[in-house]
Amino acid sequence: MRLSQLFTKTSKTAPHDEVAKNAQLLIRAGYIHKEMAGVYTFLPLGLRVLENICTIIREEMNAIGGQELKLTTLQDPEIWKATGRWDDKVVDVWFKTKLKNETELGLGPTHEEPLVRAAQPFVNSYKDLPFLAYQIQTKFRNETRAKSGVMRGREFLMKDMYTFARTPEEHDELYEKIKQAYFKVFERLGIGEQTFLTFASGGMFSQYSHEFQTVTEAGEDTIYLDREKKIAVNDEVLNDEVLAELGLQRDKLEEVRAAEVGNIFTLKDKFSKPLNLTFTDENGEEQVVLMGCYGIGPSRLVGVITELLADDKGLVWPVAIAPAQVYLARLGDETDVVAAADELYSQLTSAGIGVLYDDRDARPGEKFADADLLGIPYRVVVSSKTVAANTWEVKARTAPEPQMLSTENLFKLIKP
Repeated sequence: MRLSQLFTKTSKTAPHDEVAKNAQLLIRAGYIHKEMAGVYTFLPLGLRVLENICTIIREEMNAIGGQELKLTTLQDPEIWKATGRWDDKVVDVWFKTKLKNETELGLGPTHEEPLVRAAQPFVNSYKDLPFLAYQIQTKFRNETRAKSGVMRGREFLMKDMYTFARTPEEHDELYEKIKQAYFKVFERLGIGEQTFLTFASGGMFSQYSHEFQTVTEAGEDTIYLDREKKIAVNDEVLNDEVLAELGLQRDKLEEVRAAEVGNIFTLKDKFSKPLNLTFTDENGEEQVVLMGCYGIGPSRLVGVITELLADDKGLVWPVAIAPAQVYLARLGDETDVVAAADELYSQLTSAGIGVLYDDRDARPGEKFADADLLGIPYRVVVSSKTVAANTWEVKARTAPEPQMLSTENLFKLIKP
């Protein structure tokens, strides 16, 4: 991708009504556009980051047997009435609309009910279970507050997975498998060291649910963290009984702000029973399917990673999710400089290395400032000086100084 052809531009300012750091930086860098409060367009570079996050999530869900599908956004009220969740007093974040014939519909805030109904024709025998189904899909929630940028949206992307099991033991096995997969996701996203399994309320379903909380001052939650044991307790369930059961000591817990980046819940038969999702067991008896649900917010992660890793110069993306690995800055339009930059661009892209090629007619300072703001992991400068020395000026995004490298060493440092 050449910057001269990219329709988006960087800016020194952000909308005056944006208070969240993630939104300010992402807008200034041209990654997102604010449509309205809690609603953002992902522009070309922002979409690359979002899709890279989704790819990592998808790979880890597939690795444990997840089957991807895509459920509808428009929702039939009848299945939600059957589980008691159509009433706004029960679920207060509904967006509802009507067809021309006045039939009322909803925009899905979550998808337990429709997936249960979609699974019904295929679940009859114990031989049809267990299975894991997931989607990465836009959700709509009528949030009262939407002041945290892409960390809390009214329209946002969600990966929601649902498990369908025959027995509590089988459910627990799937639950643990997904828990471990989540750890792998956050490690690959570059936030594993700052993300902790957090015990939270399990509601009516179980004693606890589990959240994955990333420590950041921009977070909306307060958790109490034991860094040595790498577990935390949400303040909503913090009491002596819980601490004793988890083997935690109150005076060793650190109170921190954190952002929830994932959660996993045991559902038991809350949705399968009222919607009559049953199977015949080995003894010919009818049993109700047991369920769990497991969420990760890819668009929220864009905001959380921004809040956590950005510095005073701009964004800082881990290599795995950056929109490109290299920011190739060409300084000058001399024939030999242009030829060297074009050739390196071709070599890097042929090697499978993502490149954002700054071929604009702009001052060096402007290009370097944009490289920092955009957060690309490596900046490679091509100038008359580097051409004469037959080297490349290479600077990692967070390194204090650049280094001069040969082509061979450049490719050793930057791998696809």
